[in-house]
Amino acid sequence: MIDDFLRPAETGAQRIADALRLLGVLSVVLAVLFHGLTDAAIVAFALPGLMFPRFLGMRPWADILVSVALLVAAWSNVIDLYRAVTWWDIPVHFVLAGAMAVVTYLFLARRGIVRSPGARGFSTTGGLVLTTVLGLALGALWEMVEWFGHAYLTDDIYVTYGDTIGDMAAGGLGALLGGWLMARGPQLLMPTALPTRESSETTSSR
Repeated sequence: MIDDFLRPAETGAQRIADALRLLGVLSVVLAVLFHGLTDAAIVAFALPGLMFPRFLGMRPWADILVSVALLVAAWSNVIDLYRAVTWWDIPVHFVLAGAMAVVTYLFLARRGIVRSPGARGFSTTGGLVLTTVLGLALGALWEMVEWFGHAYLTDDIYVTYGDTIGDMAAGGLGALLGGWLMARGPQLLMPTALPTRESSETTSSR
């Protein structure tokens, strides 16, 4: 994965994806300067997600989609777009949870924990179920972060029971769709089959 992360961008789409990662880092600085530490922390929470597609060597369009979803979600918090447009968080959670559930599944596949999409032994049903569970888990983690911020940092973070359930439901549906797309067309996300940790160790021992 380190080799994929350090490999120079070769196409325009790859450069756009890398520019979005740089924008994510700059966004933290801008949030500190113009909005405060709490908002900067929200933006910084998105940085690991911006890096994962590069580590995994995902196709540039998928990398761009993940990065845009993360930046939109983060800045929607900073500029209070979720309060201004009451329905906005539903499509954001739908898209973001779907994207991050797929990224998480691909990471687990890269580590040899689950079957790689399209590989021998991979099942569409298993991929759908696990990706949906991952999306729900990530959504629950985010809601916990929001609750912690509301309870201990600032009342400006909007947290209600109905909002939490709606966000998690939208995220679960997004993860289900993401899992279906991953299972049906893994070549759309990755240029080649994912090398697993197990296969890498086998190759190195020869």
